Amino acid sequence: MTMRKRKLIPVFITLLAFGSLVACKKDSTDDNNTATMSMRLTDDPANYDAVYVDIQQIGFTIAGRSEVMLTPNRKGVYNLLNFRNGLDTLLLNTTIPAGTIGQIRMVLGNNNSIVADGVSYPLSTPSAQESGLKLNFHTTIAPNVAYTIWLDFDAGKSIIQTGGGNYKLKPVIRAYSAVTNGQISGFILPTLAFATVYAIHGTDTAAAIPSADGHFAINGLAEGSYQLVVTPAVSTYLPYSTNVNVTYGVIANVGTITLHP
Repeated sequence: MTMRKRKLIPVFITLLAFGSLVACKKDSTDDNNTATMSMRLTDDPANYDAVYVDIQQIGFTIAGRSEVMLTPNRKGVYNLLNFRNGLDTLLLNTTIPAGTIGQIRMVLGNNNSIVADGVSYPLSTPSAQESGLKLNFHTTIAPNVAYTIWLDFDAGKSIIQTGGGNYKLKPVIRAYSAVTNGQISGFILPTLAFATVYAIHGTDTAAAIPSADGHFAINGLAEGSYQLVVTPAVSTYLPYSTNVNVTYGVIANVGTITLHP
């Protein structure tokens, strides 16, 4: 089903990691100077039929070492809209040198595009193709430890329509881990309201578009008090707002929210 286009709340999110990574002891008892890294890709919503990004390489800058460049488990095109509402996919599962990561760099290829109202458009990414999308990270990786991080690619905020059927990718990406993953979930009914859900905390806003059964999930939130705003695209339904407290390690389940005419 084609999503109805609607205006999102403009907001600026810096490309900074949300806290430290989740860590657990490896089964291995060796004493080398490496750690295991798993990286997963997830997405915030966009009002398009598809958003395709061509992921070719991922690099890590580690203090005192040359940049480590890695190839994803599956190099190539990913549809970001397949990974909404808590879904994700594995990008990397590899071993990297222990040390302090200063920056993560995602290098894209040329096959980037979007599909809007059934029509495909190329998605220009000149800076990404030349030097990669850079995220400041500043996290220390200890040897003989396994880490998992998520890259949350905000497709909606990352795409700029420049006119004349031209679209540009200006990426907005968040990184978080299991120990820095605040979550809000629930259901929005009726689904024919075509609602968007916003979690607002100060100047930071995250969003979700409910799936076909009305379920939504917003992940990667910092701890704190959020205003949850449900905005229907169909004007015959009234918007809804409530306050939600987010705590790490606990899913803030708001249950079923029913929008009324």
